[in-house]
Formats: sequence, structure tokens, C-alpha cells
Amino acid sequence: MENRSFKVFKVHFPLFLVFFLFPVIHAAAQEDPFSSFSDPSRIWGNGIEKLIEEAFRLCFKTRILGGKVMNLRMPFAQNNERDKLSDTGWVFLEGGKGSPETLWPAIETIIDSADFKIYIDAVSDGKEKVLIFDIPTQTWTSSRELFELARMKAGAYRGLPHRPYVYVQGRGIEETDVYNYLYCIGLAGMDCSAFVWHTLSYIAKSGGLDLGRALRGTLGVRPGDSPARYAGTGFFDSRSREIITVKDEIRNLKPADIILFRGPDGDAAHSAIIQSVDFKRGLLRYLQCTDEAPLAERGVHESFVYFDPASPGMSLADSSLRWSQKRYPPFPGEKASPFSEDGERYRAFPEHGGGKVVRLRQLQPIIEKINKR
Repeated sequence: MENRSFKVFKVHFPLFLVFFLFPVIHAAAQEDPFSSFSDPSRIWGNGIEKLIEEAFRLCFKTRILGGKVMNLRMPFAQNNERDKLSDTGWVFLEGGKGSPETLWPAIETIIDSADFKIYIDAVSDGKEKVLIFDIPTQTWTSSRELFELARMKAGAYRGLPHRPYVYVQGRGIEETDVYNYLYCIGLAGMDCSAFVWHTLSYIAKSGGLDLGRALRGTLGVRPGDSPARYAGTGFFDSRSREIITVKDEIRNLKPADIILFRGPDGDAAHSAIIQSVDFKRGLLRYLQCTDEAPLAERGVHESFVYFDPASPGMSLADSSLRWSQKRYPPFPGEKASPFSEDGERYRAFPEHGGGKVVRLRQLQPIIEKINKR
């Protein structure tokens, strides 16, 4: 397959236009309107909601790929999730416990690679095909066999957890194609608790606290290890004195509270973090990293819970609440989640207590200080 390199296009402006536009450019530079427009404080003020939004935005990068401007999101990545039928295991970058600060440079290297350029050509050549990703070997192939195409179109999925099949029409690369490559070939991303830990650490740092150092003993971090590797859902669901269990009535919930979703064995299987609670509009916004979501939302994304402002005493487990987040298989054709949306997942496994909400004790004085700024 031919390896096609990117072309750099240069635009030359006539000299008179430079002088004509200079006052406008100079004024824009002074006022910095784009920075002002993107400032989260315009929407969230200067309190804790703004800091959580900033941490969230660090999980996105804008790149031009295949001639398109794309807003790339941090992929989801969890070790040992898809290796049940594979003879060979694999480990995601930093074990899925990295941060945007460490993962984005690696991702930039991946999407600037020669193989990724070939991949762009493959999804942009105008020919429909089936892409076959082999996660253990970090390789991909394509097939244009009519039988393969017909099966995929008919919904007869032949992929395996460690070998996802993806049908493409060859109409150019999309953000979902980038995600598939980063996940399957680049092994890049972060799991749900890594995203929560990143956000909590960002809040702590803004208040002058190194959260990893402060909780190193509590987490039992070994010398040389990253605290993020120990701050999983098990820690947030533990009986540690650093974890405060919150009665999950809407009126009790605050930004930086952690929502835990339980698994069939009774352990916490997923975590998300509350960014804001608007009691006037009846809207709770929470942020999470998961791949059981619409294709364009896989990875880090926002989600909402709609509630009646006149009934703030309702529990998150109340079935009358409307959770916006729909749940889909990570790759079309794979087995769907048993829960159609996050509300069902939160209410699941009541025999084990269902979902719950907790908050981190170490952060409470810092959050109070931040909200008084």
C-alpha cells in the first residue's frame, strides 16, 4: 500500500492587505477575543465548576487531519477488558492511568506516524471496505471482499473483542476513525477512574495541594509508582476515612462529587465526576470516560441528569429522573450493554446497594477556599 505524505499549503497575502488588516489584527491581539470566548469562567464563574471544566477541556485537542479540522477527545482505555479470547495480552500506555499531560505527546507522535498516514489514505480512497484491527499485535488490515462487506451491512458481525471489525465507505477520515486507530493501534487513552483522578488532582493543584503526595500512604503507593495507578474505583468505593459517602439526594450533591456505578459482583465498576448542579434549571452535569456510548462520544465526554427543581430531595436512583447518556457497544455489531442509559446502570444491582455518590475528604477545605475567591 502506498504511503502518502501530508502536503503543507502556504497562503501568500498581497502586501497592501497586510497594511489594510494590521489595525484589526493588532486590536484582536490586544483584546485576545478567542481566549476570552474560550475562557470557562464566562459560563462557570471562578469557582470549582470552572476548574472541573478546565480539567475536562485538557482532554481535547484540535488537529487538522485529512484536510479536516477535528476536535479529538481522549480515548477510553482499560487493561484486561478485551483479552478474554486472545492468547496474547497487551497493556495500554501507562496502564490506562495516564494524564492528558503525559498522553497527548504520545498521541501526537502516533497521528504523525507513517502508518497513520497510510490509514488516512485507506479511509479516504472512495472505496468501501472492512477494517480489521488486531489489538494484541497493534496492526490493521483491510478487506474489500464482497462477502465481508455484505455480512457487515447485514449486521452479521465477525469481529472478536481483541479484533474489532469496522465498515468504512472511504469518504475521508472522521473523528471516529481517529479514535479507532488510537485505541486499537496506539493503545492510548485513560480509563474512567484515571479521568476522575486527573480532575481531582487538577482541583487540588489549583488549591496548592499535591493530591498524589497527600494520599500516597493511604493508597499504598509503592516507590516509583504513580498514585493514579492506585486510585481506582475500588479506592473510591472503599471504607477509607478519606472517602465520604454522600446521601444521593439531588440537594446534597456538589461539584467534584464522584458517582459510582456498581457491577454484578457488587464492586464499583465505573466512576464519573459531577461538574455542576443547577437547581434553578433542574440540570446536573457530570463528566466521564467510557466507550459504551454513541460512537462520536466514546472517550471523555459530558452527560446530564434532568430533575424537577421543585423536588430536590429526589434520589439519583429515582426512576423519574431523566439521564441523557445513552449506552451503545464500543464498535457497531458488538454485544450491546445490558443497560440502555446511565440511569438504568446507576439503579442496577440493588441487591448490592446500587450506585452511590462519594466525595474526597482531602479536597473539601480546598474546594471551600476556591469557591470563596
